[in-house]
Amino acid sequence: MAGFIVRSKQVHTKKTVYIIAGPTAVGKTAVSIALAQRLGTAIISADSRQCYKGMTKGTAKPDATELATVRHYFIDSHEVTQNLSAADYETLALGYIDQVLQQHDTAVVCGGTGLYIDALCHGLDEMPATDAEVVRTVEDAYAANGMEWLQKTVEEEDPTFYATGEIQNPARMIRALSFVRTTGTSITQYRTQSRKQRPFRIVKVALELPREILYNRINQRVDAMMEQGLESEVRALLPYRQLKNLQTVGYAELFEYFDGNCTLPEAIEKIKQHSRNYAKRQLTWFRKDPEMHWLRPDDAQVVEKIMAL
Repeated sequence: MAGFIVRSKQVHTKKTVYIIAGPTAVGKTAVSIALAQRLGTAIISADSRQCYKGMTKGTAKPDATELATVRHYFIDSHEVTQNLSAADYETLALGYIDQVLQQHDTAVVCGGTGLYIDALCHGLDEMPATDAEVVRTVEDAYAANGMEWLQKTVEEEDPTFYATGEIQNPARMIRALSFVRTTGTSITQYRTQSRKQRPFRIVKVALELPREILYNRINQRVDAMMEQGLESEVRALLPYRQLKNLQTVGYAELFEYFDGNCTLPEAIEKIKQHSRNYAKRQLTWFRKDPEMHWLRPDDAQVVEKIMAL
């Protein structure tokens, strides 16, 4: 049979972990559940807030039906008073994945926290210590000058962090600013400098939609969160408002409303705006990753396309 070449499909003997990433409200949960159902496996969250009890509406956790459909890890797993880092997540997620892969050939990771996904896939480098006096100086300046000063200063001194980090989160910005002032280097440089080897194959997928559609989905989601009781949820967390975990979109704006600094409609509009801003930064982060495969969540064949990767 000269002239004919038989090409056998590549067979992957390694266990496989599918990463489903993308901006807020793009539809990661639905795609991940559909994929996990097809694969007969479990989902590990890669969201830095959904792990905390009491933060349900504002973080758009999977609902009771979704959680009953597929086993989820790192959802409601920690108290809101606990302070988890990306390094903590790396350890936890690898443990969850090991549990899942002992019983299945695949696992699904779903979330939009880029640093957590990087930590899981490639590990984190050891970082230099931040000078305590520098931290105190930055904290004092923030207390005196406020959020606008902090954002502007971070933008000037660490534009890389400003473009991709949580710029509505003062704790993260104080850390980034203190770090760059101590070391002369952006904290982002210590995210994936040396890649650790993982005992499983990793397939990265990022979901995307046209900007107008995505922004409409974000606005509609915020309205739905309010209808489902976000205001009551945030009121219940008032005693913990100073915690870093609550300095985040959906919570910080309602605290401002409770303080009388804005009206409720203004707070809702700020949540929408800050959520759109966050989505833009998430997209910037994921687009820097050459290993990402970009797909649309509304593609009827999206699960099949992911499984074919």
